[in-house]
Amino acid sequence: MMRILMVCLGNICRSPMAEGIMRRRAQEAALNMIVDSAGTADYHVGDEPDHRAIRCMRNHGIDISNLRGRQFSTKDFEAFDRIYVMDATNYQNITKLANTEEHKSKVQMILNELNPGRNQPVPDPWYGDMTDFERVYEMLDEAARKITGSIVSR
Repeated sequence: MMRILMVCLGNICRSPMAEGIMRRRAQEAALNMIVDSAGTADYHVGDEPDHRAIRCMRNHGIDISNLRGRQFSTKDFEAFDRIYVMDATNYQNITKLANTEEHKSKVQMILNELNPGRNQPVPDPWYGDMTDFERVYEMLDEAARKITGSIVSR
């Protein structure tokens, strides 16, 4: 069983969206997968996702309203096979916590699945509007399709 963790700053926009999308793509591909999300900061521990993220996801048939924010823990290095981060700051914050090269190697920028080595960030839609959330949805959905496709083709 593959275990994937999605990580952003506050765990209320990008990473819960990525979690919801990845769960749907895994289900569609009949993959036995555990998907979770977390934030590097503790600003929104226990909070539901941003209302705009919930609305955007609902527009695509995915309900993330039951998710609650949590902060990344070093225990996550053992609990997950892959840790996908949304931007370079998330990457630095998580890899600083890694005690081994094996743990550090689990951390990847999610859009590198689409454009290897380019380290493109998923922009934070928090300061934007619904158009920004939709753009993030499209990026994350494309990445999730690529991830599940690569797992299926193994």
